[in-house]
Parts: sequence; C-alpha cells; structure tokens
Amino acid sequence: MKQPRIVVIGAGPSGIAAAKNLLQAGFEDVVVYDKQEKVGGNWVYTEEPGHSSVYETTHIISSKQWSQYEDFPMPEDYPDYPSHTQLQAYFQDYAEHFGVIPHIQFRTAVTKADPLPDGRWKLHIQGPEETREEIADYLLVASGHHWSPNIPELSGTFTGTFMHSHAYKKAAPFQGKRVLVIGGGNSACDIAVETARVSERTCLSIRRGYYFMPKFLFGYPSDTVYNRVMLPLPRWIRKKLIRLTLYVMQGPNRLYGLPEPDHDPLEVHPTLNSELLYAIRHGRVHPRPAIKKVEGLQVHFSDGRVEEFDVIIAATGYRTRYPFFDPEVIDFSEVVVSPLYLHVFHPDHPRLFFIGLVQPLGCIWPLADYQAQLVAHYIKGAWKLPPDVRKRIAKAQKKHLRTFKPAHRHAFEVDYLPYRNRLLHEIRRVT
Repeated sequence: MKQPRIVVIGAGPSGIAAAKNLLQAGFEDVVVYDKQEKVGGNWVYTEEPGHSSVYETTHIISSKQWSQYEDFPMPEDYPDYPSHTQLQAYFQDYAEHFGVIPHIQFRTAVTKADPLPDGRWKLHIQGPEETREEIADYLLVASGHHWSPNIPELSGTFTGTFMHSHAYKKAAPFQGKRVLVIGGGNSACDIAVETARVSERTCLSIRRGYYFMPKFLFGYPSDTVYNRVMLPLPRWIRKKLIRLTLYVMQGPNRLYGLPEPDHDPLEVHPTLNSELLYAIRHGRVHPRPAIKKVEGLQVHFSDGRVEEFDVIIAATGYRTRYPFFDPEVIDFSEVVVSPLYLHVFHPDHPRLFFIGLVQPLGCIWPLADYQAQLVAHYIKGAWKLPPDVRKRIAKAQKKHLRTFKPAHRHAFEVDYLPYRNRLLHEIRRVT
C-alpha cells in the first residue's frame, strides 16, 4: 500500500516533534520544510532580523523540568532556565536522536497551500535552486505564531528610531540612547531591563496593570511551585493564592509606579521577570503610562508628561498569521478564541493540523509532542474526531471566554497540565 505524503511546515521545536511522532507511527514519506539552515525555529539566534525573535540574552521563561520533551530530558548540567544557545543545541540533539534530520529540507519554504476538493493540499515550494509544486496527502503546520509583529498605531510622527521587539537583538546599539519600551509582557520587561544597563535612560510605557511573577518562589522555579502546589486547588483559590503571594513578596504595583491589574491572575498570559521591579526601585527603569501622541522626538504621555526619546521599541506582541494560506481559507489574525478542536484539528479541513498553536501557562513543546502523537493516530485511523466536533468546539470556546480575558493575545491560551491531561486522555482512547 502506498505511503501517504505528509508535509510538516517548520523545523522548530513543534515541527521536529511532529516529524518524530509520524516516523515512530511508521510513516515513511514525511518531509519537513524550513526556511532556515538549522533546526530550532524561533530559537535559532541571529543578529539579523528574520523569523527568530530571540535576542542575545534570551533565556526560556518556563523551567527546564516543565519545558523538556518527556521522552528526551535536557542535559543535567543545564540550568533551571536554559539560554537560547543551549536550547538550540538540545533541539538539534533531539532531531538527530529520533532520525528527523534526514527528513528536513532546509532553506526551503512553502509559499502557498491550496486545499483540493478531495481534502489534500497543493503546495508551492520555494527551494534554494528551484520552485516546484507538490501534493500533500496531509499537512501539519508547525511554523510558530511569534514571528509576525503586531505594530501599534501611534498618533503623530516619531522622527527617532521606531522598531518592534522582534527586531531587537542586543542592548549594545542603545548605548547612551534615550529608550522607550512599550508593553508589559515578557519581552518588554526583558528589553527594558537589558537596555537600562547601557542607555542614558530607559522608560517603560504600560497601559494596563500586570502581575509580575518572579522566576523563583521559595527557592524553586515558579512553574514547579504552581504545578505541584497550586494546580490541584480550585481555580478561584489559585487566583487568590497567587494574588496574596505576590502581594506579600512585592507589595502593590503602585509602589513601583505601575498600574494595578484590572483582571485576576490566570486570566491573561503571565509576565515572568525577576529583575524589572528591582530595576525600577533602583532607578534604572522608569515606568510611564500610555502614549497619547508623538511629535518628532517628543512623546506625550496620558498623564501630561512630555519627554524626548531617541528610540521607541514596541514589545506589543504578534499576530497569528500563515502567509501561505489564502485568507479566505485560513485566517486567524483577528480571532479571540481558537476555532480548532483541541487546538489542533480544523473542522473544515480534515487533512490539516496545527501543531504548537497554543499559548500555555507553561511550555509549548511537550504539548506539541502529544498533539503530534494524536495526529499520527488520526492519520492511521486509530483515533477519530467526534461526530459532533463543531458543537464541542463551540462549547470549548464559551469556556475559554469565561476563563481568559477576550483578546487575540489570549486566543490560544491553555492551562498546561489540564490541557496535557486532555491530550493524554484522547491518546489512551486509541483503538
């Protein structure tokens, strides 16, 4: 019997996990296309702007224990929060160990993917030496969702340097500059702290309040404490416990010149940073409210303050985009809740799957591993979608909107362990 042609887009941590599971399921005609020259996706550091958004000092924000693939532990000598260099080496070792490398075509992109009437996909492939078309019996999209910058619209014209955090690579170019960082997420806080080490002045513009989680609680990585101590508790108790813990350790945000959150913990993606509050209280990072308008080098803030800056860095997140799909076929750029079953299966396209399209309160890669395992079972016919899949998607969407704050940034948000357990439950149902 002829083997199905299975295409995986992306050789990042989700893509190599997808390929590994397909190969272990006995599929042989598996190919992974990736634009870059090595595995790692977003974790391949380069000083030139491109697909990757990691910068010189990037470390993972989930701990080693909760970030490693469950069948391939990270080296024992890795720290609690490995660097991008260590992670890229780990992904390379993973891909080599499971025999994925021979199935990857590097410097090769899928530029267009069109659905065919029989459910298969017609792909346009741009390689280093040729452009061609091919038919994929099944298509797994694992190209990530942290590469298409969400650029804020500022009133007025700024004549200094304006850039998105996606293009930020290291602090050195901002030596002696007056820097304004926009945002309150993980990248914004990291960049504010890093540039403050060399800049003349770094300010951080935050429109709304955030909960700033330290990377360690009681001597242990924060996600370890959360998953082992807090997660077994009811969600409403977890919210109160997190709020109380942060208040005892840090005090209210107003002590740091920051707005108080208008939401409960766990309703938005957490900001993990142990240095921002320290830098603020030491006068290295200066909090500012929302931007009202810009004029030349001047920035007018909502509290009436006016200051001059040489650089504005917008750490304002990303849009979930897939440029190889016609927007009339697939367009997730504005959604506030996932339209997929289990965040993987598209109800209109039974031979299309999304791997790693989640934003967990934890790490994506171990979840992508289980997603891909379930997809492999589906392709083999050992696991089937429920007949009322659309009804189940609608039910999940309503629950999501009750759990997380409605916004594109949280459209694919999941609680790590409950979602992992759901995937495992489905995998155990395999016939």
